[in-house]
Amino acid sequence: MFFSQLVIAIVLGVKVTDHSNNLSKGFAVLVVVMICTYVAAFAWSWGPLGWLIPSEIFPLETRSTGQSVTVCVNLLFTFIIAQAFLLMLCHFKFGIFIFFSSWVFVMTLFVMFLLPETKNVPIEEMRERVWKKHWFWARFMDDQDNRQEE
Repeated sequence: MFFSQLVIAIVLGVKVTDHSNNLSKGFAVLVVVMICTYVAAFAWSWGPLGWLIPSEIFPLETRSTGQSVTVCVNLLFTFIIAQAFLLMLCHFKFGIFIFFSSWVFVMTLFVMFLLPETKNVPIEEMRERVWKKHWFWARFMDDQDNRQEE
């Protein structure tokens, strides 16, 4: 996804200027192929995972609330991006693809370093086996067993 948007930004930035809005057929095909590649990559990765991961990581006690907040935030930001896209496109021009590719890069770093693997971990054991052992998130996990005894 990052690569696709970067290629589109480079092609449009170099080949489409203020004085020329024509793009040769070869470069136009390249842009369309990169857009299709982006859409396919999104459909394979970020598209469904934005709904799947939250359903796996929330504990049973807070799952419905957490999933509701996730859906609301997702729809809110989808609305904001949809409303701002044309304005951003007019001002950033080809830079809009650099803007969104930068966010893809940031999201990739977030997943690599801050999103723990949940494969083969039962939902009931998520807190103990995943969150309390994660290098970053463990500091935010309180010990429920000690709190219940007091």
